[in-house]
Amino acid sequence: MAWNEPGGGNNSNDQDPWGSGGGGKRGGKQGPPDLDEALRKLQDSLNNMFGSSKRSKNGSGGGGSSIGGGGIPKGLWAIAGLVILAVWLFNAVYMVDEQEQAVILRFGEYNRTVGSGLHLYFPPVERKFQRNVTQVRSYRQQGQMLTEDENIVEVPVAIQYRISNLQNFVLMVEDPETSLRHATESAVRHVVGSTPMHQVLTEGREQMAVEVTERLQRYLDSYNTGIAVTQVNIENAQAPAEVQDAFDDVIRAKEDEVRERNQAEAYANGVIPEARGKAQRMLEEANGYHDEVIARAEGEAKRFDLLVEQYRLAPDVMRERLYIDAMQDVMSNTSKILVSGGEGNNNLLYLPLDKLMQQSSASGNASSGGVPAITQSDSSRPATTQQRDLRSRESR
Repeated sequence: MAWNEPGGGNNSNDQDPWGSGGGGKRGGKQGPPDLDEALRKLQDSLNNMFGSSKRSKNGSGGGGSSIGGGGIPKGLWAIAGLVILAVWLFNAVYMVDEQEQAVILRFGEYNRTVGSGLHLYFPPVERKFQRNVTQVRSYRQQGQMLTEDENIVEVPVAIQYRISNLQNFVLMVEDPETSLRHATESAVRHVVGSTPMHQVLTEGREQMAVEVTERLQRYLDSYNTGIAVTQVNIENAQAPAEVQDAFDDVIRAKEDEVRERNQAEAYANGVIPEARGKAQRMLEEANGYHDEVIARAEGEAKRFDLLVEQYRLAPDVMRERLYIDAMQDVMSNTSKILVSGGEGNNNLLYLPLDKLMQQSSASGNASSGGVPAITQSDSSRPATTQQRDLRSRESR
């Protein structure tokens, strides 16, 4: 049966869960527990813990309040102080990683910059701004810009940066990253505005990225933002969508121009060296012929000088020798010889040496029907006899 169930009789007080000890009675009434008694017990416990000499001596009837005239106990003040101290220490002690730095402001003024390790500052007198100074951050932006030749292009830009000076990043500019975006747009518009359209769309993007990086860094340094730009990438620029087809035709024409120029340069690189080689060879041949003629002329002159000396020593012998050499040179280059019979003899001997040589080579020494070669005995016979023999041989 429940303790407050009707009809419980006189034993209902024994079943009261809020009763004290061994079923003490509370004036025969059922109700909630005595809060004053609970507070008194809590106060007694705190006083025992912290050595308080002030303690309530009221009876167990609970007639008087135990906290009415004593104020807040010292123990509660101590606990509150410990809690506040713990919270303050939790906020005041901080750890800085290897990649981070922290700037400490005291009364709103810069005080110090600390590196990695365990540190302590004193809030609320001091404020702490802790940032990662080695992390490379990035963002992208895109906009329509006017080129040098007054064409509109869409230029997407990707910026990578990091914090180089945390003090300037925190104190000198209210919003450094917004300033970075504004400076980037200004630098990109300046560079694109001084570059022709075909350079922006094709091979000029790398040089533009270098110029944008230098100009943007100058802007940021003048603003004291504490930001260092690590890389600027100008991505594939394109024309606005309304005129994209016309720009594609222009780009294809430019590519055809470049291809034709490369082919022409390749052909020129193949033809020009060959022509230069031929010209050089002709010059070398001419120089060789020049040297050869000069050397031959000098040799002939030297030989003539030697012949003159020998001729002076033996004129007859040299005259005969020169005559024989001249006749040898002349007859070695001709295939026909006419031999006169001498003074007063009108007989003329014709020797077809070319035919005689051909027949001699065709028949050979073993041939029976061929024409034999002229021997020394034949040449020593009289001219009439030789002529007659020759005619008889031709008649055959």
